[in-house]
Amino acid sequence: MNTTVALAEPRSLDSVEYDPIAHLNLLFSHPSTVTSVARVASTLQRHQDDLTHTIASLETVQAYGPDSSLERMQSAQAELAELFQRIESVRSRALQTERDITTMTADIKRLDGTKRNLTHSMTALKRLQMLTTAYEQLRGLSRSRQYRECAGLLQAVLQLMRHFNSYRSIEQIAVLSRNVNDLQRELLEQVCEDFEIAFAKGEVAARRGVLVEACLVMDALGDHAKSRLVTWYVNTELREYRQVFRGNDEAGSLDNIGRRYAWFKRTLKTHEDEHAMIFPPHWRVNEMLATAFCDGTRDDFKGILERSMRRADGNKIDVNLLLSCLQETMDFEQGLDRRFANESRASIDTLSSADDRVQNFNGSISVAFEPYLSLWVESQDKTLAAMIPKYKSQPLLPPDEEFSSQAVISSAIELFHFYKVTLSQCAKLSTGERLLDLTKTLAKYLDEYAQQVLLAYLQRGQNPPVQHIVLVLNTAEFWHTNTGQLEENIKKRIDPELGAKVDLSSQSDAFMGVASAAVLAMVHRVELDCEGAWREMKNTNWSRMEAVSDQTSYVGELVKHVNAGAAEILPLVVKPQYARAFCDNLIEHMATAYINNIVQCRPVCEVGAEQMLLDKYVLTKAFENLLSFHNAAPPPSTPGTPTPSHQPPSSFVKRVNQSMTRIDPLLKTLQVRPVPPEGLVQAYLGYIGDRSDTNFRKILELKGVRRQDQAHLIELFALHRDGAGAGRQLVEQSPLLTPLMSTAGLGSTGLAPVAAAGALQTRFDAASLGERLLNVARDGVERINVGTTSGTATGAAGLGITSPGGSNAAGGSVQGGQSATINENLKNIGKFFRRDIGGLGARFGKRDAEGER
Repeated sequence: MNTTVALAEPRSLDSVEYDPIAHLNLLFSHPSTVTSVARVASTLQRHQDDLTHTIASLETVQAYGPDSSLERMQSAQAELAELFQRIESVRSRALQTERDITTMTADIKRLDGTKRNLTHSMTALKRLQMLTTAYEQLRGLSRSRQYRECAGLLQAVLQLMRHFNSYRSIEQIAVLSRNVNDLQRELLEQVCEDFEIAFAKGEVAARRGVLVEACLVMDALGDHAKSRLVTWYVNTELREYRQVFRGNDEAGSLDNIGRRYAWFKRTLKTHEDEHAMIFPPHWRVNEMLATAFCDGTRDDFKGILERSMRRADGNKIDVNLLLSCLQETMDFEQGLDRRFANESRASIDTLSSADDRVQNFNGSISVAFEPYLSLWVESQDKTLAAMIPKYKSQPLLPPDEEFSSQAVISSAIELFHFYKVTLSQCAKLSTGERLLDLTKTLAKYLDEYAQQVLLAYLQRGQNPPVQHIVLVLNTAEFWHTNTGQLEENIKKRIDPELGAKVDLSSQSDAFMGVASAAVLAMVHRVELDCEGAWREMKNTNWSRMEAVSDQTSYVGELVKHVNAGAAEILPLVVKPQYARAFCDNLIEHMATAYINNIVQCRPVCEVGAEQMLLDKYVLTKAFENLLSFHNAAPPPSTPGTPTPSHQPPSSFVKRVNQSMTRIDPLLKTLQVRPVPPEGLVQAYLGYIGDRSDTNFRKILELKGVRRQDQAHLIELFALHRDGAGAGRQLVEQSPLLTPLMSTAGLGSTGLAPVAAAGALQTRFDAASLGERLLNVARDGVERINVGTTSGTATGAAGLGITSPGGSNAAGGSVQGGQSATINENLKNIGKFFRRDIGGLGARFGKRDAEGER
């Protein structure tokens, strides 16, 4: 019963928020109510049937009732049909109305057309009357030479005549048009005749008023009449010039070029004083006169120069005369350009012509010299060829000048000024092939200056002063920067199609190579001072050392000399990138020298190797402060002592540790005792990590292992080297040990302390520095050695500079055929120094700046 009541509740099934689950829980709230499922189902079915019947009844009522949708649709269609009928009726009435209005206004339109045609006819007749009257008046005025009135009337006649161009099919109009054209020709000839008579009889001043008015008539006649009169005047004024200065006469030779320009200046002054007021200002007769003079003079010079080059006696034109004529011509052209650029160009008729230039006179005559500028380029070549030996013989620092750390060699400033002036002159004469030829000549002598002047300074003397090396460094940097600027300036001036052929990058690289050589020269000065400390290290008995101390005595001496050298050199080096380059190279040299001196100190016991490792650590910490000497403020109280407050860049500290750490594998291997032998072999494979029997034998020799004991160790080394998994981690030749000692020296007598393949010896002979730098250029960069465990190249070793015993110390002078090769290799050295492989740091200044930040 409860179930039926709950089911019958309208709220249960008709509610918007009806929940079937809640409803079922209500119906079957207890297990005993499950038996009423059939009754609930039948009740739901009856309710569904009732709903279906109700929906069907409502649909029927909706479809067939008095207010059904079908009836409403039919009613709407009927209303639309009636609306379309009304629209059609309105359109028909509108068309009929339009036809009625057109019929009513047809007569009015005809009357309007008649009125318009009558007006045009009256206007044409009036204009024809005016044209006929003006024509008759113009004929009378022309006969009496009343040119001022003629000018105004002529403009009116021509303007009226243009209205009748479409009526020329009428005979009377055609006759009148021919009469007007004949009158124009008569006026043109009459004015030209008046000018000819006035100039021929010298009556210009007396008849000036008539001539001025005649120009007004020529202006009214149009451009062709004006052009004819101006051309006649120009030819008349230049007739004497062409007769006197013909190209085959003595007066027309290049020796008398000044007379040509003087004659024209007098003629132009006469024109401005006597004739300029005759012509209207907007005709610019003075410019036309100058243009005609320049054109004729240019043609004369072309003929003279061609005949001079074809002379049978072989004596071509003198270069000095050619340059003198060219300079005088350029001065004349610039004078004309300035003269006419400053004149007011406001026209009588229009203001738009105020800025209109008829002619730009630059190059109008001098272009005739362009094909012969090769002689001028050859002259510049000879001048530069004479300048280079003079610069080479000059003292680096004149006696009357004080040294400045920012100064460059005076010859560099002089040469740069010469280049700048020469390029400016050539660009005014030619922006084509001649400018490209001059660029090649200048590039050649940049190479000569880098090799024969700057590099030669480093070759002079036993031990070049630091100030001289700094001057060479500054000059190389000066030219390295300005060479790029010269290239950009030339590309802006030269013809666009030739711009790609302008390339001074190799010269820029050559100067960078000189800068690298100067940095290495400063490094070697410090190396030379360190010879005593290295000698003390070699005199120490490393084979019988019993205990490790704080540091060996030679370390303090070595640090003292290195700091003293840095304190002397770095304050003179202005740019931080070169100071960093010096320090980087110096660290590389010290690390290489330390390795080579370890070889000289053999045999080295385990305690000695540990002491060397400690000494290396002390040196590393001392070297980290080298950059503190660069522009240190305030200066240290004790020379050779770095400024305490200086914080070295992290990149430099990393570089120092990277360079000095490559010594560690050797010393750590030497620290291991040969007994048990497996320990030494495993240490070698772990630290050195190569498969070379020769290199392993070098370690045994350095440790002082007896020859009869080496066989067993070498055999044990071969077994461990070829063992499972070992070969995959080993290299064939260790870059640390391979260049240290030659195999010829291996034996009971010790190892030969010879550096090979570009490694540096500990001793440097400053007297032959320049010769070795040239040898580097001869040998090329194929000797560059990157033999360090860190993958960076040692500064001097990477450039192939060695001591007298080294492989690159062979002497030889720079001679004829070798010059190009030396220059090319010097450029390659410059490119090498610009790469981030340790030569001068990471692209000068960039890595240092990041490290300091």
